[in-house]
Amino acid sequence: MPRRSAGLLVYRFRGGRLEVLIAHMGGPLWATKDAGAWTIPKGEYGDEEPLAAAVREFREEIGQDPPGGRTLDLGEVRQGSGKRVRVFAREGDLDPATVVSNTFTMQWPPRSGRMAEFPEIDSAQWATPDRAREALISGQAAAIDALEAILGGR
Repeated sequence: MPRRSAGLLVYRFRGGRLEVLIAHMGGPLWATKDAGAWTIPKGEYGDEEPLAAAVREFREEIGQDPPGGRTLDLGEVRQGSGKRVRVFAREGDLDPATVVSNTFTMQWPPRSGRMAEFPEIDSAQWATPDRAREALISGQAAAIDALEAILGGR
């Protein structure tokens, strides 16, 4: 069975234009990459309800509570790795400069025997839907399409 993740896509309107919050994946493997190196804040879950997992992961990766209010279910997308991601969306606003992510540990440099700690998310930014489609890892752009379809011409 493919791994399952749940994520929360926060969106806002600025000057009548839709923007979404995307997060740059942390660690040395992503440090110099842009296209395909951004993600919707998300994480794996087991028996937990997908929305509860999405909210928990947002807190862990962004370092603050997600906005409250109406939750939109954007359905499930499939990443290039085969991982299935259930994506929800909420309207809200936050300053990307305030993002403080949880961390992970990995051996770095490879085969050095030294363990180093890195943030799961090293930055976040507001992006137009077109910019988000270019930046997000494979498969997650479908969540942007779903959000635009639900919001219609707003």
